[in-house]
Amino acid sequence: MNKTIVITGATGVLGSLAAKTFAGMGHNLALLDIDQKKLDSLARDLNLPSERLFTQTVDLLNGQALQDSAAAVLNKFASVHALFHLVGGWTGGKTFTEASNDDLEFMLNQHARTTFNLFKAFEEPLSKSGWGRVIVISASTVANPPGKSAVYTAAKSAQENMVLSLAAELKESKVTANIIQVKAIDVDGSRKDAGTTPEVIVATMQYLFSEGADKVNGARLPLY
Repeated sequence: MNKTIVITGATGVLGSLAAKTFAGMGHNLALLDIDQKKLDSLARDLNLPSERLFTQTVDLLNGQALQDSAAAVLNKFASVHALFHLVGGWTGGKTFTEASNDDLEFMLNQHARTTFNLFKAFEEPLSKSGWGRVIVISASTVANPPGKSAVYTAAKSAQENMVLSLAAELKESKVTANIIQVKAIDVDGSRKDAGTTPEVIVATMQYLFSEGADKVNGARLPLY
């Protein structure tokens, strides 16, 4: 059965690969991003029939706009089975003295507030689907933050706790929510000692999406 997958950060390296991979598996895609030109380009590359594809530019910090997007996705596909939150962003390399309030706000916006708004918009549709998956990408440093990383790891920690809370809330609805942790995304193959390639990350997402991962819920999967 074709399932409907919502992907945020859809035009990024990881989002694009996930979109192409899951489209190739026969699923419907709802692609959310902030860049219309990149969304249009990705849609052309996917070359899916219109009944299998929904694209929309949306600011994930705008809770009402995101609620409207969720309603539009439901109007088109009738149900939502998965949410892949793949929006990245890093601000670091600064001590507490050097870091600004703007740095903290940017990281909280990018990771914590977008996640909160997404879960508010899609928790109910996911719970009604009878089967679902939520996947978020996080950092290996959250549990043991190094110096000069406070604003980033604090925001990612908040994001991770939201995922774990959602996992508990949706467990009885047969919806799992999991975290993939990486040190870095190795886009060009130059960080073999510290990075994880998009291909490995998406392969892990495929596993989490599979029926074989039904019992994997509220987990932090280390890919490093």
